[in-house]
Amino acid sequence: MAHLRSRRRHALLAAPIGLALTASLGFLPGTASAAAPGTGAKAAVTADGPLLSYVVNTGTDRATLAKVKKAVGQAGGTIVASYDRIGVIVAHSKNPAFGTTLRAVPGVQSAGATRTAPLKSAATTDYGKPEKLKLDKAGALAAARSAADGKEPLEGLQWDLGAIGADQAAKVNPGSKKVTVAVIDTGVDDTHPDLAPNFSASQSASCVTGKADTTPGAWRPNDPAEDYHGTHVAGTIAAARNGSGVAGVAPGVKVSGIRVSTPDKNSFFYAESVVCAFVFAADHGVSVTNNSYFVDPWMFNCPDNADQKAIADAVGRAAKYAEGKGIVNVASAGNSNFDLAAKEIADGGSPNDTTPQPRKIDPKQCLDVPAQLPGVVTVSATGVKSQKSFYSNYGLNAVDVAAPGGDSLQVPELPAKDGRILSTMPGGDWAYLQGTSMAGPHVAGVAALMKSAHPKSSPQEIQWLLKAQAKNPGCPTAAYDPDGTGKYKAACTGTQHVNSFYGFGIVDALAAVKN
Repeated sequence: MAHLRSRRRHALLAAPIGLALTASLGFLPGTASAAAPGTGAKAAVTADGPLLSYVVNTGTDRATLAKVKKAVGQAGGTIVASYDRIGVIVAHSKNPAFGTTLRAVPGVQSAGATRTAPLKSAATTDYGKPEKLKLDKAGALAAARSAADGKEPLEGLQWDLGAIGADQAAKVNPGSKKVTVAVIDTGVDDTHPDLAPNFSASQSASCVTGKADTTPGAWRPNDPAEDYHGTHVAGTIAAARNGSGVAGVAPGVKVSGIRVSTPDKNSFFYAESVVCAFVFAADHGVSVTNNSYFVDPWMFNCPDNADQKAIADAVGRAAKYAEGKGIVNVASAGNSNFDLAAKEIADGGSPNDTTPQPRKIDPKQCLDVPAQLPGVVTVSATGVKSQKSFYSNYGLNAVDVAAPGGDSLQVPELPAKDGRILSTMPGGDWAYLQGTSMAGPHVAGVAALMKSAHPKSSPQEIQWLLKAQAKNPGCPTAAYDPDGTGKYKAACTGTQHVNSFYGFGIVDALAAVKN
């Protein structure tokens, strides 16, 4: 699958999870004539290449937009959507020279293909496959006991809620119905009994093609058996305390689904879909977005590559637009055990939609999008022992905060027994997963509680509160080698208060509603 913070995903699962879809597109004209940039001469436009999707980034004034839109057509392109307020145009073309041609047009700041594979019918971060919940007699009894003292039936299996004080926070302030967290992901099954009470259909859509589709149900998973990631994330954020199943970190807020993954077995998260999602969320009153994926097909987008530069530019503009509308954007750091502050990282999986071309990148220049975009809250994952999860990316000044993402190597006491994160699955099920995909929604839930308690606070103020209230375990005193094999060895740097494993620390839901 493509780019969940579960695998490329950057989350770790104990039950199936995955995602990223591609959009289906219309046909383009076979041949056209176009004026070569800066000349009045006509140049032949070929249409014998694969049908690809492009983002064209330009100025936002009417004259420039009009000129560039005209140039798109002259270069053999078809406009799918134009986000004029941020100067991003989504187009499709079979012209192999489309990107080069548009980059030469006055007013175009960057332009490039968003994929290396031809368009099909339209990435996350969990780690491993999900494991559906199976309660034996002892487990059922333990669940019943937890329900008897005012908790949800399966809450005894959710060690993660207690780890950040979310169980206690719910007694003080479960969150406001005026606050909505948008899950930008593989889709959300709003019929799940734990999600239905808090689901906001009016703030949900499919953005798979790069243009919002608000048809009822468009936000649901394309294939519930494979595209469970978004539903699992949504439950961690806002599963209702209604006597059914699990509880979310912010059980009183609203949750919406914006589907961006392509409808195929790989579930890719392409730039045009993510741009659409951020803009849709911003224009529909969302307070927080959760992004447990990286934008396909490049794990890192380098500025010296025209296509990758255009991807980072387009998604960056959309995320900044959302932030300007008051949204707190939360993203998972990834599941490759990379030090995002290292001088060099070996990226062996990009592009992931065709044939990977192994390369060495500088993470200070080549960004994991959206996690490393300015203004985005970047989240690493921890296990039940409050130690960095073995798979989690990290990095001094690259990670802002940490949260439970699960770790099969850190096992909790009874009744939980499973070190991964239990949450909702399509079709009314529940399953365990692990990954930074699971850590991100814990932070999104805490941010939603903060927005509920401080409704007038800006995204910057919420970010400051997340960091100020976090509790930092500090770097481990012994060498970090969780399974003793050296496979997941990592070096923690920094101080007790700010370090590479936890950023400013593990978020605190109880502090979020009390202070």
